[in-house]
Amino acid sequence: MKKFVLSIFAALLFVLPSTAATWDAANRVDAVSKVIVSKNSLPAKLQFKVVDTAVNNSNTSTTNIVEVSKIDLAYAGNDNEVAAVIAYELGQIINGKSGKDNIRKAAKAMLAQKLSSENIINTTANSEYWNSKTALRDQKEADMTATDLMINAGYNPLALVVVITKMPGSNLELIMGKPANSERAMSAYDYLTYNHADKVKVGYGCQEYRNFLTYADPIVAKRNSSKRLTKKFAKEQEKIKNERAKNLNQYKMSGGLSGWDATYAVLNELSTNKNNKK
Repeated sequence: MKKFVLSIFAALLFVLPSTAATWDAANRVDAVSKVIVSKNSLPAKLQFKVVDTAVNNSNTSTTNIVEVSKIDLAYAGNDNEVAAVIAYELGQIINGKSGKDNIRKAAKAMLAQKLSSENIINTTANSEYWNSKTALRDQKEADMTATDLMINAGYNPLALVVVITKMPGSNLELIMGKPANSERAMSAYDYLTYNHADKVKVGYGCQEYRNFLTYADPIVAKRNSSKRLTKKFAKEQEKIKNERAKNLNQYKMSGGLSGWDATYAVLNELSTNKNNKK
């Protein structure tokens, strides 16, 4: 009997490493995405495609294909983190990133026609600083929606914070001893602490998350020690919460079209009709 048990144990030593080595985040996208779509009552027609190139989900409302970055999936070490990558892309779609980008481009083109290239308004609208701030704002919005989708699907939303901090950050963050992408990660964490405090209490068992808490805990403690900051934080988060819920509801009710995409479609049609009448 003893020899038999030892034989089984020895066999497991060979089998377990082999099984672990075959786990691939890209291979989990199909299964994890189905859970997220089903549990959140998103359009069942959505299909998910892992791509090696930059993600382009500007036509998802017509193609029903959601592209997921293989590069981003490289930072996922389990299904919770795969869910974070998928939910982030859905967050961008639900919050209408494509429609917002199109409206921004149209607004910039209008400014370029009416103002000189040296005009401060035109210069600011096309500056790298302004574009990076706009991109960060879009990312934060997508992150918050992603955490809601993950929770509804039964995944740990703190995995999103971990994935964000695993991704490359700035040299300034490194010099200052901050986690990579600290502002974006803190935004998602703040949203969770206000709207899903019970999920934050569960925690997340990895070194990246512990490193993040070293940075985040003093910020939270300072905020909680001030009635003014606490009140301001609650007001901001309540507004954000309502906005995220509105966008998700719009997406579901329209069968997969965000409010921004719908707005751009209307504006584009009006502009086309106006040009045709000339």
